[in-house]
Amino acid sequence: MVDNQHATVLSDSTASLSAATAPSPTRGQALEILRGLVGNPEADFHDGQFEAIEALVDGGRRALVVQRTGWGKSAVYFVASLLLRRRGAGPTLIVSPLLALMRDQVAAAARAGVRAVAINSANQLEWDTVREQLAADEVDVLLVSPERLTNPAFRETQLPELMRRTGLLVIDEAHCISDWGHDFRPDYRRIADLIRQLPETVPVLATTATANSRVVHDIEEQLGSGVLTIRGSLGRESLRLGVLALPDPRQRLGWLLTHLADLPGSGIIYTLTVSAAEDTARLLAEAGHKVLAYTGRTDPADRENAEQLLKDNHVKALVATSALGMGFDKPDLGFVVHLGAPSSPVAYYQQVGRAGRGAANADVLLLPGSEDRDIWQYFATASMPSEEKAAAVLNVLGDAGTALSTVALEARVDLRRTPLELLLKVLSVDGAVERVGGGWRSTGQPWIYDADRYRRIAQARVDEQDSMVVYQDTAGCRMEYITSVLDDETARACGRCDNCAGRWFPADIAADATDAAGQTLSRAGGVLEPRLQWPSGMDRLGVPVKGKLKAGESLSEGRILARLTDLGWGGALRGVFAAGAGDRPVDPAMLQACVQVLREWGAGDGRTPGWSGAGRPAAIVSVPSRSKPELVGSLAKGISEIGRIPYLGELELAHGGPTGGRGGNSAYRLAGVWDRIVVGAELEQALASLRGQPVMLIDDLVDSRWTVTVAGRALQQAGAGPVLPLVLAQAG
Repeated sequence: MVDNQHATVLSDSTASLSAATAPSPTRGQALEILRGLVGNPEADFHDGQFEAIEALVDGGRRALVVQRTGWGKSAVYFVASLLLRRRGAGPTLIVSPLLALMRDQVAAAARAGVRAVAINSANQLEWDTVREQLAADEVDVLLVSPERLTNPAFRETQLPELMRRTGLLVIDEAHCISDWGHDFRPDYRRIADLIRQLPETVPVLATTATANSRVVHDIEEQLGSGVLTIRGSLGRESLRLGVLALPDPRQRLGWLLTHLADLPGSGIIYTLTVSAAEDTARLLAEAGHKVLAYTGRTDPADRENAEQLLKDNHVKALVATSALGMGFDKPDLGFVVHLGAPSSPVAYYQQVGRAGRGAANADVLLLPGSEDRDIWQYFATASMPSEEKAAAVLNVLGDAGTALSTVALEARVDLRRTPLELLLKVLSVDGAVERVGGGWRSTGQPWIYDADRYRRIAQARVDEQDSMVVYQDTAGCRMEYITSVLDDETARACGRCDNCAGRWFPADIAADATDAAGQTLSRAGGVLEPRLQWPSGMDRLGVPVKGKLKAGESLSEGRILARLTDLGWGGALRGVFAAGAGDRPVDPAMLQACVQVLREWGAGDGRTPGWSGAGRPAAIVSVPSRSKPELVGSLAKGISEIGRIPYLGELELAHGGPTGGRGGNSAYRLAGVWDRIVVGAELEQALASLRGQPVMLIDDLVDSRWTVTVAGRALQQAGAGPVLPLVLAQAG
């Protein structure tokens, strides 16, 4: 734990700590615990570590520690916890954002002789045991997720007693508390309420490695008065940074295939999307590399297993999205490679901070993509509420007079589940709504939309994206730039990055690697899952359906050329559907890729017969498109000609056609197309002659899948047999 190369900056709004004070007896006790913690009888504190411990234990202070990853922030709260426990204090309550982080913290605590337990969504079977241990005073540290703090049962039955007994409150990854931070989480705002409930004598510690001055000030405001802030140098001397700009995904994947084995030890390959992680992992595995995909779609048990395999060096790399981020601790992680740039230098620093935490050297390489900005924009969701949507939610809850579940709210406001839940959390933090046993209800308190603040936050996100581009293009030191963006006053040239010391990584790409990458990227086709259940509450929207889709209503399993987020065809499709792209006939190469998808679909996969078991389609029908009629029509006619399947034309629009647009929730999307896509007289006559044979349904882009579902239902009601949808692109 010795580190004399990183100066620590102390700032205090009420008093300053003097380095000339007499040795504290607390220091000897703390040093004894620290040495047991790390298993080294010669270990000593980093600059700033004991100052933080002393402020908490002897001063009962509220402290914010902003230090680089690997500095030892967890040592501060573990040592402070044991010292406070020796003095009769209750257990430490740590608010921690990720399950992986909790697992690592519990394991680290056990090694240090700290009795730590967690309450989270992954260990519900252990909750009764944890409660018994707490009652028996057999717990030194309790870890909870911020989401747990908003759970009504936990908040009402367990939290009051916890708060009464808490000896130390710790907010880990405290940048999540600030809506100026890159990873703001509304649930973290609840922590400010906890702090206000605590007696002033109970110490509070907030820790983070990724906070600029604006975020620091926001955190300080929420911690209360008299905050001691300890800021150290964020420079990582173990990291060797570099940027290699390559023209396209084919070249970037080719570079990985060529050089992955040469990278030191084991590491992480970050991608911007789930599909990119899965495609990259498959390509590398097929080439003989021991890698695994790790995303938000990965089963929790598989995630935990993958983390352990990486820690044990049984895999070369995990190909991961940001799902593998904060708190993952492998001290000897040898490298981090990014296929595509994160949307801010702050997020990038957080991710590269996984490497070189306990090793002298680690390599960090960014392979940016020309499509990065498009992906940033695609994923730019409003963590701040829109005035219109917030007003709609508040009006519905105000009129209801009782609590409504999230599902019930979805049927009343045009918001998808995830943004609706995020909005409810924001409104809850602001006191306008509250979560109770039956769902959400209005508090009756007025809520004012702070448009100016939200505009400034949105602009800050754009500025962060611009800063990430500057990082890629800078001729100066890359570590100095990153730490400067984080407002590190000690930022200086590292002498190791590619700009300081020259390119340290090879740029050559083996021809066979490029070919293999090209083959992976040219692969086309994905499954389009049929809708099986009507949304709840459709009667409120005038649509007479509920429960499961019946026979003759649902589609057969379909196919897509690609998702918009895919590495290969996804890029071409993003161009087709970009704003201002216009309408034109389908590209010949794209048409041929669709034909290949059809060949594979018709051949089956050995388990399911071809054409999803429905049989070869006897005819083709297209969905009418208001924005891309030439694209859809040329695709349908091209497939008809090549496949020698009759094209019967397109369905018709009724009642002015579909209403609404992308982004609404499932119920409103269905209501917007219900009875608005119909079978015309000529098409109905042609369908009757098929006598129930399968029909292929062509569309350009699906999101909620209700358009193709309603179109398929109309075809079947007019006499078609199974309906097999083929779609160019799927959003998400």
